[in-house]
Amino acid sequence: MLAVMLGAVFMALLDSTIVNIAAPTIGADLDTTGSALQLVVSGYTVAYATLLVTGARLGARNGFRSMFLFGLITFTAASLACGLAPDSAVLIGARLVQGIGAAMTMPQVYSLIQLRFEGAARARALSLYAATIGLGVVVGQVAGGLLVSADLFGSGWRPVFLINVPIGLVLVIAGLRLLPHGKPAGSKGLDLPGLITLTVALLLLVVPLVMGHEQRWPLWMQISLVASVPVLVGFALVERAVARRGGAPLVPGRVLKTPGLVPAATAMFFAMAGYAGFLFSFSQHMQSGLGESATRTGLVFAPLALGVATGSLTWQKVPERLHRPLIATGCAVAALGYAGIGFDMRSNGHGGFALPLLQLVVGIGMGYVTSPLLTVSLAKVKPADVADASGVMTTSAQIAQALGIAAYGSVYLSAAGNHTPNASGHAIAVTAMLVAVTALAGGLVSLKLPGEQR
Repeated sequence: MLAVMLGAVFMALLDSTIVNIAAPTIGADLDTTGSALQLVVSGYTVAYATLLVTGARLGARNGFRSMFLFGLITFTAASLACGLAPDSAVLIGARLVQGIGAAMTMPQVYSLIQLRFEGAARARALSLYAATIGLGVVVGQVAGGLLVSADLFGSGWRPVFLINVPIGLVLVIAGLRLLPHGKPAGSKGLDLPGLITLTVALLLLVVPLVMGHEQRWPLWMQISLVASVPVLVGFALVERAVARRGGAPLVPGRVLKTPGLVPAATAMFFAMAGYAGFLFSFSQHMQSGLGESATRTGLVFAPLALGVATGSLTWQKVPERLHRPLIATGCAVAALGYAGIGFDMRSNGHGGFALPLLQLVVGIGMGYVTSPLLTVSLAKVKPADVADASGVMTTSAQIAQALGIAAYGSVYLSAAGNHTPNASGHAIAVTAMLVAVTALAGGLVSLKLPGEQR
């Protein structure tokens, strides 16, 4: 059961980054405009991020198994449509549907782990879940480079999407046999007012963040960002009104009051924002600044993937009394790795022999952050609120990635100028140093986690 769920998680996270490296080839093959290509890359993230909370609630209402399989089938069919797309319009639409499928699938995994595993088995399952998240984001860079460069049967970029089809079919068949039946006790209503308000608020926030730099921040995007604040306030008021009427708000106030949930989600936000921003910026540095191939760009992240796996799968060997400080320590280790990379890149942008080791350090630090946080965040959540809590955590991580790519990507691209190796090296050095500060901020927030959750 866990293998089926984590396979779906891996595919969903893979597709959030695999297109980054394939984007130039897609643009040349389909003769797309810059805006259309940006929508190919970002459409998935927008749909995914805005519907995660909704996916969690639908799972609690209709059954985690049913929604997981529905989302997985949707994702697989959309992947086929992406791989066969004759033009950019079809590809953009299919990417949006892919994001919807991922948003329906991902929250069910978190909920099923929390409800079906207990004690040490739950901690191990969450560690594997966190490792899959970290690896999916990084391996997307590696796989994208390898698949595009391989040009299988002259298909160019299309295997980037088509590879999901056979894997998805196997996971659907296995899921039909292995996933548990039944609905969770006390299934809740859908809360349409909250759903509509939150979706509008997140769209107003995420769309400008994802597309802002490419479009040079036009006025409508600036207005959209500002408007997201009052709409989020309106969402909070709508939720209070639903609760007063005896309904089931999309994000119940008692869930946010659960000890440790908000600090854990905030620390996860800082960690994932810096992580995603660094991956995007370093990929741009390798391809645009140094002129490296897609394969070389992807493989440079291999030590980072190894580090994430190592940290995620070994943190439980640390005594339980040290699990909470381990999160802050992991943030500090990741920050040290980011700062080291910045120092290594500051001159000509090529780095030295220490670069793979520094990537490994960043990965180990991130493994020591994400896995314990996922375990801690649900430690005090009641079983009836698991779906809502999982929606909060997954949405926090996904919004963080969109914000991190927008913020740190803008810093890098602005500093890189004409993308000469020296200018790009300076830009990635500045970016890496800022990411290091963000990682330290996540560590400080993690110190707010209550001690009884160790």
